[in-house]
Amino acid sequence: MKLIVGLGNPGEQYQFTPHNMGFLAIDRIAEQCKVEVRNRQCRALTARAVIGPEQVLLAKPETFMNLSGLAVRELITEYQVRPEFDLIVIQDELDFSLGTVRIHARRNSAGHNGIESIIGALGTKDFLRVRVGVAPDHKLQDGQSYLLAPFRKAQMKAVDEALSTAVEAVNAILTEGPAAAMNRINRKAGVEED
Repeated sequence: MKLIVGLGNPGEQYQFTPHNMGFLAIDRIAEQCKVEVRNRQCRALTARAVIGPEQVLLAKPETFMNLSGLAVRELITEYQVRPEFDLIVIQDELDFSLGTVRIHARRNSAGHNGIESIIGALGTKDFLRVRVGVAPDHKLQDGQSYLLAPFRKAQMKAVDEALSTAVEAVNAILTEGPAAAMNRINRKAGVEED
C-alpha cells in the first residue's frame, strides 16, 4: 500500500488557500479515482483507491498543518507503510512560483511546518515530496497571511494547472517510479534534479 498525504488545514475558511494545495491535490486525485476522501481514521480523512498497479490510501490530516506528523505517523503504523518506499507527501511551497511543481526526496523541511512535523514524528526525511509552488508574482509583506488567505480569481488558472501537474507527478511516481517521475516533472518545471 502507498500512502499519499496532502497537507493543509481543515475548515471551510482554509479550503481554497495556498497552504491547502496538498488537500486540493488529494481532492483532484480522488475525483480522478472516483472516490471520496471522507473516512475518518488516524486523525485524518482517508479514501482507498488504485492508481496504476498500486493500492493507495489518500489522506488529508485533520490535525492542522503544524501537527501533520501526528496523523502521518499513525497512518504509517496502522498500514505498516515504509516511508522511504511508500510515502508521498504533497505540500505547498512558498519558495516556488505559483504553478511550479517539483518532486524531491530526502530533503530538509525548508521551513515548512507541516514537513517539519512529519520529519519529527517519523524521525526521517527519507520520503518523497511533491512540492507545489504557491508564491505570487509580487513581493510578500507577510508570507503567513498570504498562505492562509483565499486565492485571488486571477490566480485560479495557475492553481488549476499546478494541481493537474501535481496529479501527473503522483501518477508518474506510481506508474514509472520516482527517478523517472523526477526526471519528467522536474524538467517540465525547467530545473535539473538537485
